[in-house]
Amino acid sequence: MENLMKFIRRNPAAWAMFGVSLFFLLSSDAAFAASAKGDVNWSKLIQKLLGGLALFLFGLDMMTDSMKKVAGDKMKDVLAKMTTNRFAGVFTGALVTSVVQSSSVTTVLVVGFVTAGLMNLSQSIGVIFGANIGTTITAQIVAFKVTKYALWMVFGGFMISIMAKDDKLKNWGLTLLGLGLVFYGMSVMSSAMKPLRSFEPFLDLMKSMENPVMGILVAAAFTGLVQSSSATTSLVIVMAGQGFVTLPAGIALAFGANIGTCVTALLACIGKSREAVQAAVVHLLFNIFGVVIWIAFIDQLGDAVVALSPDTALTGAAKLSAEVPRQIANAHTIFNITNTLIAIPFVNQFAAVVNKLVPIRTEDKGGTGDIQAAYKHKYLDEGMLSTAPLALSMVRREASRMGEVVEVMLKEIPAGVYKGNVDHMVSVRDKDDQVDILYGEISKYLARIGQENLSEESADEAMAAMTTITELENIGDIIETHLYHLSEVCSARQVNLDDEAIATLNGFQEMIVKAFHSALVAYEHDRPDAAKLVLKLEDDIVDGMDKLVLERHQQLLSSGKVSGKDMAAFTFQSDILENYKRIYLHSKRIAKLVLHQEGSSALVAV
Repeated sequence: MENLMKFIRRNPAAWAMFGVSLFFLLSSDAAFAASAKGDVNWSKLIQKLLGGLALFLFGLDMMTDSMKKVAGDKMKDVLAKMTTNRFAGVFTGALVTSVVQSSSVTTVLVVGFVTAGLMNLSQSIGVIFGANIGTTITAQIVAFKVTKYALWMVFGGFMISIMAKDDKLKNWGLTLLGLGLVFYGMSVMSSAMKPLRSFEPFLDLMKSMENPVMGILVAAAFTGLVQSSSATTSLVIVMAGQGFVTLPAGIALAFGANIGTCVTALLACIGKSREAVQAAVVHLLFNIFGVVIWIAFIDQLGDAVVALSPDTALTGAAKLSAEVPRQIANAHTIFNITNTLIAIPFVNQFAAVVNKLVPIRTEDKGGTGDIQAAYKHKYLDEGMLSTAPLALSMVRREASRMGEVVEVMLKEIPAGVYKGNVDHMVSVRDKDDQVDILYGEISKYLARIGQENLSEESADEAMAAMTTITELENIGDIIETHLYHLSEVCSARQVNLDDEAIATLNGFQEMIVKAFHSALVAYEHDRPDAAKLVLKLEDDIVDGMDKLVLERHQQLLSSGKVSGKDMAAFTFQSDILENYKRIYLHSKRIAKLVLHQEGSSALVAV
């Protein structure tokens, strides 16, 4: 059952075929009775309709995936700069959705950001409002009569995708190919519906859609099945072009599509934090709120778009079939923009309502007794896996969180090792359990990312991420194993370091922490300046340690008489420095990855 659900979620065309088949099976018994008289070739009609819808959905999916790869890094930058300004949130949501052509994708990403704590509820509300505006771009494109160029788009996109050597250009080709399939699928569906122009039962069924409640419910159910409001609105526009759907019915169906598209976000928040559930509920409430406001004004909205739409020289049915698709698209746009303008002053009130409907309990925030919460990942969200650049940005954040634990361990070394405080080092060693758990979870997440069709840049970043967390895990193991053992040695043999030796070790330890922290900052924020600082410290750390050990060894030899305690202290100090050197070298490798000076051939297999 789990595999079936995964298949359905990843293959919306399967939902579409099921939904359309069910529609025809249940909509009219008289329809199939008429087929016996030969009025309509139902086998051919359904075949073309399902095939056209499958082409449309497949093309839309291809276009969305390709655009996410082309604009992935830009999407990451836009979302990373999100502020508490609600207008910036609306603009961001509209921009991202217009790029990926799916409000569901944007809302799922918002759920992921809220889950990770990177966006609060107020910020998510603005983005969700904007996503509804962005999705109207699809309807506007579809309303243009461009189906006659569909196969040229398919051919051109295919040739670009197979001939291009650059990943970005290849993805642009796939975007064009997907757009061509969208238009060709529409053309096939439009052709399939022509025989229904004189089929009374179907015409009666379409007339029933003029009942706003019926139209909204049917469109919401269909959109929930195919998980794409773009598919529903496009199909409505295709039917309007054939004269099956009147303007009031088309507007009602577009309203229903807005409600049905919330299903994807609701599915995405299953098993997520209460904050993520709140974001999905915002999406649902806002869309229902908009429909409730407008349902009594469908006729007035229709009059407005008729006045806005350009008049044509055509008359009669031809005039209606030419203008109604554009009018439905305009109504869809006006509906969503107006709803946003109405609701945006009330973001705080929306947040208050949602907080009452889905309250955040104390245990959801993680109380003091929730020890295991610290051992779980915070930023890795499955909803972002299909958008590799965003998923990899989450990996960076989680790796940085893993590094912060290692940095705490590094800072605790002097208090535990230099004086042989084994009990203190036990608590430090226990922190490595969290490092190991995060390493395992990030590794699995990277493996999931690797299953996607990655660009060369994303593949390199995934490999760099795996190398980075491996280096972090190695540093944790050095502290857990070797430096912990040295604290035991110090305690058991009663090694005594003089003040000068401790001061020297502290100086090197501070440089090690500085190098490690700089490497971590360089990786998380892609900061070459921080990475270069790590490399500049090499002379002071590695050469400085080697010089110190050599000088100290020569002093012992030249003194003529070396006590056992002096030799034990020298060996103990040398061992600590050797482990410090190893920690620095692991940090240096992370820095070199940021500067692209380190290959990934030594990458540990996921």
